[in-house]
Amino acid sequence: MTPSKDSPRPAGAGRAPGVEPARRAGRPTTAVLTPAGITAAAIRLIEVQGAEFSMTALGRALGVAPSALYNHVAGRDGLLTLVQDELMGHVDVSGFGTSHVVVALRRWAESYRQVFARHEAMVPIIAVLPVTGSPRTVDMYELVAEHLIAAGFPAADVMPTIVAFESLVFGSAMDTNAPETIFDTSGHPRPTPSFDEARRAQAATGTPSADASFDWGLERLLAGVEAGLPSEA
Repeated sequence: MTPSKDSPRPAGAGRAPGVEPARRAGRPTTAVLTPAGITAAAIRLIEVQGAEFSMTALGRALGVAPSALYNHVAGRDGLLTLVQDELMGHVDVSGFGTSHVVVALRRWAESYRQVFARHEAMVPIIAVLPVTGSPRTVDMYELVAEHLIAAGFPAADVMPTIVAFESLVFGSAMDTNAPETIFDTSGHPRPTPSFDEARRAQAATGTPSADASFDWGLERLLAGVEAGLPSEA
C-alpha cells in the first residue's frame, strides 16, 4: 500500500548527516550536533572544497547556523584538530610492542599512507598542523619514539626519522592519486632520452609508479633505521 502524503515519515528521514535527532522536551525541532558528527561532516566537506572550506559552508552542510558549531568546536582551528585526531586514529600502530621495531615501522608507514591516500585533500592541512589537542596523534608519535629508543636507536635521530617517514608518506599519498600522464614529456623542446628510458623501464615492471616509489623510499628508510640499531637489536 502506498502511504498517503500525511503518513508520518520514518525517524531520521531527511536528517543531515552528522547530526542526531532533535530533543522533544520543550525544545524546537532543530538538529542536535555532536563533535563526532561535525568532524565527519568537515572531512567530507574538505575533500570537496580543500583547505579553503569555511564554517559557514559546514553549517550549511549540517543544516544549522554557523554559530551553532561553536558550541561544540573551538573554531576552525579546533575543528581541524578534531579532524586530525580522527584520521590518526585509523593509522595502524599495533605492530609496536608486538613486532621488531623495523617490522612495526613498515606496518605503520604502509597504513599511514593508505589512510591519507583515501583522504588526499587532508595532506596539505595535516602536514603542517600542530599536534596540540590531538591525543591520538601525540600517542602515535610517543609509541614510535618509545620503541625506537627502547630498541637502542639514538634519541637525537628519532625526530628526523619520524619526519622523514612522514615526508615519504604524505608525498606518496598524493602521488597515489596523480594522473598517469604526470611525467609525460610530450611537447618538451629538447630530447629527454635518459628520462624516457627510466620511465619505460619502470612501466615495464608492471608496478604502478606511485607504489614503486613508495616501496623504494620505504626500504631505504627502514635500512637506515636498521643501521642505527645496536647489532643485537
